[in-house]
Amino acid sequence: MNCTVDKDKIRLDVFIADSFGVSRSNAKSCIEGAGVSVNGVLRFKSGYELRIGDVVDFEVPKPRELEIKAENIPLDIVYQDAYFAVINKPQGMVVHQASSYQKNDTLVNALLYNLDSLSSINGVIRPGIVHRLDKDTSGLIVVAKNDEAHKSLAGQIEKKTARRIYVGLCDGNFKEDSGSVDAPIARSKKDRKKMAIVEGGRRAVTHYTVLKRYGKYTLVRFELETGRTHQIRVHSASIHHPIVGDSVYGGSCALYDNGQLLHAQKLILKHPHTGEEMMFECPIPDHFQKVLNKLDNSLK
Repeated sequence: MNCTVDKDKIRLDVFIADSFGVSRSNAKSCIEGAGVSVNGVLRFKSGYELRIGDVVDFEVPKPRELEIKAENIPLDIVYQDAYFAVINKPQGMVVHQASSYQKNDTLVNALLYNLDSLSSINGVIRPGIVHRLDKDTSGLIVVAKNDEAHKSLAGQIEKKTARRIYVGLCDGNFKEDSGSVDAPIARSKKDRKKMAIVEGGRRAVTHYTVLKRYGKYTLVRFELETGRTHQIRVHSASIHHPIVGDSVYGGSCALYDNGQLLHAQKLILKHPHTGEEMMFECPIPDHFQKVLNKLDNSLK
């Protein structure tokens, strides 16, 4: 299928998205992956500027059939009933598949094997998933087992009645014992794989309290008021105290170099059916505790 350009200096990915009915991200993937023919010449840059009269040949890719398989992956199930479950996710586990990650070792693959039902609200890729944790963030994540529970739990998070409390080891010595970061977050304009403080982005609020000081490092309790992608990691970096091990956002890796030392330790919510307030807590994982033990020994 080909189409003739009728505007001057339009980006190739924008033209394909507008003319062929695909998303801009899909257009970009096609261009950078296999190339797109412009006047018979393959172009591999999404930002290639088209001129009036250029002829673009593009075949709309067929949608990939999605089939998320149940996999026998052990899970630490902290709690479950007929309505929801709380899982202690290990560091290194991706929550669900995406265009950038299509292996069958995600939390969703494990949930399909270990739980008898999952809500359908988020479709095939993210059944049961009410909120996310980054791959290298460990700790508690709530999973809905039916649509009634999903709506209730998602509503609690949106209305800020559910509480999510994390513990993280940060670079540097915090000046204050407690405080808040209220700064909008959006996709970074410099690196699309990262998030950043961006004027006009979505409001994001993180509250923090110092738990222990180690001189060059500080153990901090974080509580989310909002739940933006990479929120704690971005906010910590923005006040010059990035999470240890978080090389993406400038964290040091001398103590630990296998992902950020951030753990979702406590979750407080109301039961989606009975309304009873429930609290769940899980211990700091071994990989994180070993670093803290080393720091504690250095203080002796």
